[in-house]
Amino acid sequence: MDLKISWIIASKDLKEFLRKRTVIYTVVAFPLLLSVLFPVIIDYSLRKNPGIHAAALTGVIGAFTWFYVIIPAIVPTPIASYSIVGEKVEESLEPLLATPARDGEILLGKSVAAFLPAMVATYVGAGIFMTLMDSVTYKTFGYLYFPSWSMAVVLLILAPLSAILSIELNVIASAHVNDVRSASQLGGLMFLPFMGIYLASEIGAISLTTDNLLIIGAIVAVIDLFLFRLSVATFRREEILTKWK
Repeated sequence: MDLKISWIIASKDLKEFLRKRTVIYTVVAFPLLLSVLFPVIIDYSLRKNPGIHAAALTGVIGAFTWFYVIIPAIVPTPIASYSIVGEKVEESLEPLLATPARDGEILLGKSVAAFLPAMVATYVGAGIFMTLMDSVTYKTFGYLYFPSWSMAVVLLILAPLSAILSIELNVIASAHVNDVRSASQLGGLMFLPFMGIYLASEIGAISLTTDNLLIIGAIVAVIDLFLFRLSVATFRREEILTKWK
């Protein structure tokens, strides 16, 4: 696999992404909104009830932290779902498929183009979230809650793996449907398993400890590897060129 070819494809897609303001707003607005909203909720709760126990507060913040696994599962959807179907609609896909680039190189390039904006938005949002959360909880805890080991696992392991999982499913979906909306809807379902884990943590069925986060990360990594192989195996450029007319 020639990584230079993949990067050329990724660079092209990134330039296209930067021209689409509605997609940029979608990618940026969601993580920034949550990153400000969560500390505001905690600040309001502390002002209304200053006697909130630190242990209860820790549980709520831990649940909010999990959203930085959900965010990178949602944010890449508009970019990744457009990656094949959108280009087909605009008649810019056929020239790419007619090049000597291998299927794996094409899919990797398109995945990188969706991955980078999603992770930048996630990390910027997480930085805002941690800063604001420390400012509103310092008096209650007596120390800075962030950075923490659990947040490190979330941002350095789970968030990238979550984004990769979402992108791969979106690319697979976009390779087998004929319009951007359908691809986006199918790919958008990716956040449901992560939301399920969040709800399970809320009812006490699972604890989002550092060890459990690492276990979840290992499982997601295995799924990512399987889906990448599946996306390459099921990507049929000849079928796209001959049947998508």
